[in-house]
Amino acid sequence: MTNAIWWIRRDMRVADNKALAAAVVNGDVIPLFVLDPVLVATAGASRLKFMYENLRSLNDSMKGALVVRHGDPVAEVLHVARETGTQHVHVAIDFAPYGRKRDAAVRSALQEHNITLHEDDSPYAVNPGVVRKDDGNPLQVFTPFYKRWVNVEWTSAPKAKPRYAEVAHLDQGLPASLDTRCELPGAGEKAAWKRWEKWSATGLQGYKEERNRPDIDGTSMLSPYLRFGVLHPRQLLSQLTSGAGADHFRSELCWREFYGDVLFHKPHTAWHNLQQKMDALPVDTDKKAQEKFSAFTAGQTGYPIVDAGIRQMLATGWMHNRVRMIVASFLIKDLHLPWQWGARFFMDHLIDGDIASNNHGWQWTAGTGTDAAPYYRVFNPFGQGEKFDPDGMYVRQWCPELAEVDAKHVHTPWTLGLLAPEAYPAPLVDHATEREVALARYKKVTGK
Repeated sequence: MTNAIWWIRRDMRVADNKALAAAVVNGDVIPLFVLDPVLVATAGASRLKFMYENLRSLNDSMKGALVVRHGDPVAEVLHVARETGTQHVHVAIDFAPYGRKRDAAVRSALQEHNITLHEDDSPYAVNPGVVRKDDGNPLQVFTPFYKRWVNVEWTSAPKAKPRYAEVAHLDQGLPASLDTRCELPGAGEKAAWKRWEKWSATGLQGYKEERNRPDIDGTSMLSPYLRFGVLHPRQLLSQLTSGAGADHFRSELCWREFYGDVLFHKPHTAWHNLQQKMDALPVDTDKKAQEKFSAFTAGQTGYPIVDAGIRQMLATGWMHNRVRMIVASFLIKDLHLPWQWGARFFMDHLIDGDIASNNHGWQWTAGTGTDAAPYYRVFNPFGQGEKFDPDGMYVRQWCPELAEVDAKHVHTPWTLGLLAPEAYPAPLVDHATEREVALARYKKVTGK
């Protein structure tokens, strides 16, 4: 009986997995995960821990068949293939810049030994590069992208009943679980579907209105599972019917695919401005700026909704999406720091950290990326807090120093004067002043 390698990357599931289904056709399956030191070094402890837990859950569902190797994927994939006499390696395509270079190197090494790398699936319902203008050029604005994306047909994977090869002698095992003191969600496919079923029963219908409220359970919180392919977006799309909530959830799934498409066409935009004219925008990087960044990363800015978001991320590895935008706006337009500083900080701590969605989300706020109009939108953190956390429940949960402050003052505690909580810091900067500074800087670059 022949065998085939299923090289697992961002597809940590058995259900609806085209790479696994294709491997089954070639014989006994060798589920392989390579712990790449390049990616480990940039993942952050919380995301690594969540990844390990999902791999352990996947391994349990395969009755211990997972083979883990440590090292350069070029060497490790070839080693396992040659040791097992495998002629076929099946993967879900990686469209990110590093992944594309890595896979090209792996393909070349395998070809020298007459081993084929098959790209059978991807982390997207519609692969990057598919949705284009009529003239064949890529789209850089979300709305026209969505109008085309939503009409592209996609198919689920055929059901697979794999038989796993017995190659335990090749398994080097996962590292011990990391102690990050981070409260992570449950791992694995069952946990992901349990969350979907619980939330969709009560939250999907009102999603369009309630998704902006961090004080209620208004979002699916499935992004960590999508990040590692524990769920595939087409699985969620197949659950959606009609209605305002379902339609808006569908568009949010498309944002993830849109940013993946942008990065695919312009890989340099992972860390450089998409709108090159914005390279001239002044940013602060001196010692004072670094001190402000330290206060920001500690959740000590004196702006409750900003600090609550930072502290939520540090404690759980996740941050509410509306709060991500508020936090990003504050760093860029109140502190005048480079968006890259914030993007790296998020990637260090978010368990759903995805280079395309994270970094282009930051560029959207900075006005340097797609849909560039937001450069003149400067979120007022007080107004945002009062609008989307009206009773202060979210702020009090993550900023316990403000637990006893009433709803009227919880977003502006310093206005209590001598009654302001001593343990909570005064505002790091004056928003009204810094807003004008930001607008002046943008006007100098854009002329508007």
